Amino acid sequence: MTVRIGNCSGFYGDRISAMREMLEGGELDYLTGDYLAELTMLILGRDRMKDATRGYAKTFLRQAEDCLGLALDKGVKIVANAGGLNPRGLAEALEKLDSGAKIAYVEGDDLLARAEKLGLGSPLTANAYLGGWGIVECLSAGADVVVTGRVTDASVILGPAAYHFGWQRTDYDALAGAVVAGHVIECGTQATGGNYSFFTEIADMSRPGFPIAEIESDGSSVITKHEGTGGAVSVGTVTAQLLYEITGGRYANPDVTARIDTAVLTQDGSDRVRISGTKGEPPPPTLKVSLNSLGGFRNEFTTILTGLDIEAKAELAQKQFESWLPQRPAELEWTLVRTDKPDADTEETASALLRCVARDSDPNLVGRQFSSVAVELALASYPGFSLTAPPSNGAPYGVFTAGFVPAEEVPHTAVLPDGTRTPIAPASETKKLEPLDDPELPTPRPEEPTVRAPLGTIAAARSGDKGGSANVGVWVRTDSEFAWLAHALTTERVKKMLPEAEKLTVTRHVLPHLKAVNFVIEGILGQGVASQARFDPQAKGLGEWLRSRHIDIPETLAYKGDLV
Repeated sequence: MTVRIGNCSGFYGDRISAMREMLEGGELDYLTGDYLAELTMLILGRDRMKDATRGYAKTFLRQAEDCLGLALDKGVKIVANAGGLNPRGLAEALEKLDSGAKIAYVEGDDLLARAEKLGLGSPLTANAYLGGWGIVECLSAGADVVVTGRVTDASVILGPAAYHFGWQRTDYDALAGAVVAGHVIECGTQATGGNYSFFTEIADMSRPGFPIAEIESDGSSVITKHEGTGGAVSVGTVTAQLLYEITGGRYANPDVTARIDTAVLTQDGSDRVRISGTKGEPPPPTLKVSLNSLGGFRNEFTTILTGLDIEAKAELAQKQFESWLPQRPAELEWTLVRTDKPDADTEETASALLRCVARDSDPNLVGRQFSSVAVELALASYPGFSLTAPPSNGAPYGVFTAGFVPAEEVPHTAVLPDGTRTPIAPASETKKLEPLDDPELPTPRPEEPTVRAPLGTIAAARSGDKGGSANVGVWVRTDSEFAWLAHALTTERVKKMLPEAEKLTVTRHVLPHLKAVNFVIEGILGQGVASQARFDPQAKGLGEWLRSRHIDIPETLAYKGDLV
């Protein structure tokens, strides 16, 4: 027996037509959507400050208005975390569509009113990551649509699977399998070729289809997509997504800790990848809490430097600007981006960019006085001075931190279609989350000739943000390649290849079943994505930067495409 669960959203802003595409493209039992991320919670928090009736993903409501009738006709139930900070508000808005659908919602994740009492400070938003049992309760009561607040991304897939098969809360292996399947499909087209290092090997990337998990009663699954859609589902695309935003071999959720290190991937046909063997353990006794606060105010400007003496021009602009400022902001960062080329045949390729970013708790210090000085440089600085755009008046920026509270402190509640409120008890069995012991590494390859080449010659990568830290998963496709990678790509090597990480704590996790090594780089993103601490604030391109760096690769691997 198999339950077929499709996904139609990987973030707030994803392809709005995806819900209809998934409903019309083939058979489904459930359709899920993930709309929430750390930055999204801050955006919704600002929405709620302006209008207390908002705080949910408005695009989901538009999708439901267009597609809810179709879903009912096809017997497809919808589960989504689009409720954000206001699942009740979204449920009430869905009721007003008068579709005849039975609407339920899950709440209790919002801890803002008790944040200080729980030791979480005074944030703008404070939301615990809930599990899937509230969703199970809603589906058991006959709901056609279940909307939630801040559940874990995988919970919107785990809930329907657990309901469908009647799993118990201690069926850890089955639950872990559903979490892994959920983790693969929750980011939408990242499982079907999106953000994939070897994208040039995919025949049709014009419009990748959204993924589907065919989950079986033991928790194993096949990842696929609707026939005739773009992209591809391969061991590679699934591996890449499986490595996305994890830490090590243990992947904690409120209902189960999934052992990522035990998952085995096999190609099961065209655009079909089987995930099997995933082991599960009791969940940790605490729930993670997403905390967003206003960190202060931020402003920036970028100047164009063209032709000769680029560094001298940058030095003059910086010296002038800082000396002209009436009062220096708390943070003032300068970045010179050398995009210029000598003897360039276009002005653009002869130019570099100088970026200045300011942050302060006082909006006045990064507001008009900051912008005015940048403009005043126009006729008094280096030759060819120009700005890419006029500076703004500055804007507030957010800070993300993670908190933890005992699970019993969170009032996880399922609100059924008839309005009945059903409390969801926390897990009765828990296990403290601890890192796994290092696995046995493969036998090192013998001494052999090497060639200096980009790591990406043979390795793929996927990276992303985890608060202020970044996760970078690197994997290869053959055992021979892994025997090299596991010994060559150490934490010390990564620090040398990524100088921005040189002084930071970098932790490596080896995942032999996936032929992968995973790195967590602590603090490289400052105070999280909303603080925009670096050029790539979500670390989406960090893995591709690592792939572009040169390393000594065995000649037989680099040039002969070893398939042993």
